[in-house]
Amino acid sequence: MAEYPLKQRFVLDTSLFLSEEIRDDDETFEEGIERLLDTIAAARLDLNISCYMPPSIAAELEHILRERGVSEDVLGKLDTWVIKKHPDRYEVYIPAEVVYRFIDEMSDRVNRGLRVSEKAVRKAEESKQRSNGGSKLSDVDKVISDLREDYRGALRQGVLDSREDFDLLILARELNAGVVTEDTGIISWAADFGLRNLRGRAFPTLLEEYLMALDSPRPWSRNDDGVDADRL
Repeated sequence: MAEYPLKQRFVLDTSLFLSEEIRDDDETFEEGIERLLDTIAAARLDLNISCYMPPSIAAELEHILRERGVSEDVLGKLDTWVIKKHPDRYEVYIPAEVVYRFIDEMSDRVNRGLRVSEKAVRKAEESKQRSNGGSKLSDVDKVISDLREDYRGALRQGVLDSREDFDLLILARELNAGVVTEDTGIISWAADFGLRNLRGRAFPTLLEEYLMALDSPRPWSRNDDGVDADRL
């Protein structure tokens, strides 16, 4: 163990493991995840850095990894080194200002969603008129496809849109932990929750830097006579 363990905690999001940014150019999807988990294991053993996930996110991630053919050995490492913990939803308090902002933002997004829908209806009507009163299925399908994309962007992008996202923030607040994610919505709300946050792409490098620092001389180290070198 390190002489001066950092005792930091991080709550990890699914997007950390799925990001292409955490993999080297010559690594496969599975190799990149295994290297990340090995780094998390070393940080736990040598630096006492703990990584957590709400069970809801852990189940989501495991399902995705199995679909992509990740081996049971790698899934076993995930289960071993990333701690699964339910957030204490009854004891963790959220400032009223955060709830107020969430309600205000959702009201604004509903209005934006309505405008997107109205635009799609007008496009469908114009398409119908161009086809001399008939209805071309391909045109309607295109309008529906555009509507789905625009509606998703108006209502979901940059906002908490799932229980899993909320569980992650509540757990991080409970543990006073940093949030590791690539999700811009979670990053934005982590700031409102008063939480430290780190982009997933930077997390492996952070742990590696901490681990390399173990072998470097420390400014607080003492010489063989037990004298603080900085005080000489």
